[in-house]
Amino acid sequence: MEQSDRYHYQVIRRALGEIDAAEAPLTLEELARAMDMSPAHFQRVFSRWVGVSPKRYQQYLRLDHAKTMLAENFTTLATADALGLSGSGRLHDLFLKWEAMSPGDYAKGGAGLTIFWGWFESPFGPSIVMGTDKGICGLGFADEMGAEAAMEDLIGRWPNATYIEDVSFLRPWVDVAFGITNTTDKAPMFMIGAPFQLKVWEALLAIPSGHVTTYSEIAQSIGSPRAVRAVGTAVGRNPISWLIPCHRALRKSGALGGYHWGLPVKRALLAWESAREDAG
Repeated sequence: MEQSDRYHYQVIRRALGEIDAAEAPLTLEELARAMDMSPAHFQRVFSRWVGVSPKRYQQYLRLDHAKTMLAENFTTLATADALGLSGSGRLHDLFLKWEAMSPGDYAKGGAGLTIFWGWFESPFGPSIVMGTDKGICGLGFADEMGAEAAMEDLIGRWPNATYIEDVSFLRPWVDVAFGITNTTDKAPMFMIGAPFQLKVWEALLAIPSGHVTTYSEIAQSIGSPRAVRAVGTAVGRNPISWLIPCHRALRKSGALGGYHWGLPVKRALLAWESAREDAG
């Protein structure tokens, strides 16, 4: 990730705080002044990062955009299946390659598993990435909770695993995951979770970028319509953020709901995708 991308994200994070504190949309001049930048420079930074103007991007960052997405960009998983977005339940054939740990091995808390880890820059701040020899098994963001807490969070999921810091091992997968490598290949994943969690995470893979769904829709799609709360818990326990797009799951009301790595990060993820969908 280029240093300019990290800088752009930090500008957006600061602007997000200004937008949240404001009672009405801010003008380009007001936002630029708050960022200690000229309007022209501020406009260029935003446009280069998201492909749309700061004014348009503000609309994506505001809370009511989630309701707009539900109205205009809502993806029903049943429709996705009917249109061929999933094939025989093998959604990863279209989106990402993945393998899953067996329930028995999962119950061992990662015993006998070697997990490589490293810190990487992403468009959404510092990212902790973990992976086995089969693929990425953990990806989290530290901008809101801090590096130490993010690291402990992922390690706590598989306390009995052996951890080895190895940035070079993970780098090729990370570069693909964040679009640094220009390729149509997808980063491989190794899902570590209980069977119900795996069903929920697979359903999340059916949601295209720039679109959203609801927790209740996910519950319907996996054949457990009454398990909305359990679905919400499984979404929150997704260890591979961004690649398994739990940020695209909203409450039925259109509210953002929770996000394990912080709501500002969730809004930035949705805004980043929405802006690119709009610009495309």
